[in-house]
Amino acid sequence: MTMLSLLRRFLPPFRNKAIVGTICKVVEVIFDLLTPMIVARMIDAGVAAHDMALVVRLGALLVLLAVVGYGFTFVCQRLAATVSQGMGTDIRNALYAKVGELGAADLDRFGTPSLVTRVTNDVNQVQVAIAMGIRMLIRWPFIAIGSIVAAMSIDLRLGAVLAVCAVSIALVFWVVMSRSIPLFRAIQEKLDGISRIARENLEGVRVVRAFGREEHEDERFVSASRDQADTSIAVGKLSALLNPSTYLIMNLGVVAILWAGSVRIDAGSLTQGEVIAFVNYMTQVLVSIGYVANLVVVFTRGSASATRIMEVLNTSPEVAEASDAVELPAAPAPGTPALSFENVSFTYGGQSAALGNVSFALAPGETLGIIGGTGSGKSTLSALCTRLYDPTQGIIRVNGVDIRHARLDSLRKTVSSVPQRASLLSGTIRSNLSWRKLEASDDELWQALATAQAQDFVREKEGGLDAPVEAGGVNFSGGQRQRLTIARALVGSPQVIVLDDAASALDYATDARLRHALKELSDRPTTVVISQRVAAVMGSDQILVLDHGQMAGLGTHDELVRTCPIYREICLSQLKAEEVDN
Repeated sequence: MTMLSLLRRFLPPFRNKAIVGTICKVVEVIFDLLTPMIVARMIDAGVAAHDMALVVRLGALLVLLAVVGYGFTFVCQRLAATVSQGMGTDIRNALYAKVGELGAADLDRFGTPSLVTRVTNDVNQVQVAIAMGIRMLIRWPFIAIGSIVAAMSIDLRLGAVLAVCAVSIALVFWVVMSRSIPLFRAIQEKLDGISRIARENLEGVRVVRAFGREEHEDERFVSASRDQADTSIAVGKLSALLNPSTYLIMNLGVVAILWAGSVRIDAGSLTQGEVIAFVNYMTQVLVSIGYVANLVVVFTRGSASATRIMEVLNTSPEVAEASDAVELPAAPAPGTPALSFENVSFTYGGQSAALGNVSFALAPGETLGIIGGTGSGKSTLSALCTRLYDPTQGIIRVNGVDIRHARLDSLRKTVSSVPQRASLLSGTIRSNLSWRKLEASDDELWQALATAQAQDFVREKEGGLDAPVEAGGVNFSGGQRQRLTIARALVGSPQVIVLDDAASALDYATDARLRHALKELSDRPTTVVISQRVAAVMGSDQILVLDHGQMAGLGTHDELVRTCPIYREICLSQLKAEEVDN
């Protein structure tokens, strides 16, 4: 059913080509079914009567059928390739677009390795199934059924042998398929595991080598590969039963036909040509069954892959735009905060909340510093600001509007974020900086680079703004990548900017210049600075102290030093006592 759902969704643009391809295959099948009858007539009316002229004419007819049949086969093969590749491309594009629509929670649930496998391997399996469906699904079952019908038209009693063989083979198919489908699904899931391990090792190769864990990681990969191989072998053993079993049944049928046919020839109720035709039809059924056995494996894999694809396509994003979503106002009304949290709580799915009852309000242009220990919920708060997740409880407002009622494109334009991990895509510095505003001018890009303290090293690059960026930004240092991502977030003049430990790779002097530059902007954004450094947040208008997801304090540096033991302890771990109290 899942494969049918996939076809109903993606086949319509290619329906005509699929129909023409199917018709071409039907014509080819008809020619193949006529061949044994023509051969039988050559034997009975030509060879037996020594009529060479009839033999030549019928031989020429066989050649003509073969040539014309080849032409129809060529057209069918071409159309099958066009339909399968076209549908595969559309499915892959739709799947990729859907992944882009999914919320962070949805991506966490599926996992990156699984999504990569679905976009690549699963789509390929479906493509093969579609192509084989047009090319072979019509041919071989039609030949098998047509051969049985034609054989019965020659002799009903001998035709019953074919029918018994067909029923026996259908039973073998059902037994094998019912046990193979769950295993094929398991294979795809285990491919996800292999992909995950490979991805982890490729991304963390330096760490693996630094700790001498190559052998351990090799064992992990080998173990996952062997597990997948064992399942594949189990499926292979089941599939291997198809051909021997079907060939045994069909060959026993041929023996029965030859034995019974010889008796009927002696009795004069059958001719030699009819027996030969009968054996040819039996052979066609035998070959057809063999191909159908292979098709069973292809379609079983395709069905398992289609299920995984539709699972993603049918997922309703956890974070979705409301039907009555509105544009965020260009600026908050007088007296309205630019960003506010009202008793916001969030849980990732576990029993303990990552954030619990967090509240604060920032006026336009104000800065909120957020500090706390590892796992205190700082990055979770950052993700909530940009609505990567929706809060479990409470309301988050930007310019006075609940962000769940705001258009996502309007929210993304108003609120910009710099994540902990600097992410750059292959291209150029210009292409990476222009994500928020594609038509940004060079002056705007250079201004953002200057504010992010990245102007100097970009000017030193050959090509400047058009200098190449390799995948992941590996041709830049960690600090350079962070400054480029900060510059990217500043392009387009966002009203709210969230810096999630975005300066962790910067030295203290550069970090200080960055914070000063942000404050000096003429259109100073409302800023949320998340950091482990006291120096990065102590000058903020407000400082939020988080402890295991709970608010441990909210106020200015001086207020928190006096009233919040956790904040004072953090300060004393990084600053001298006189610096803390001054």
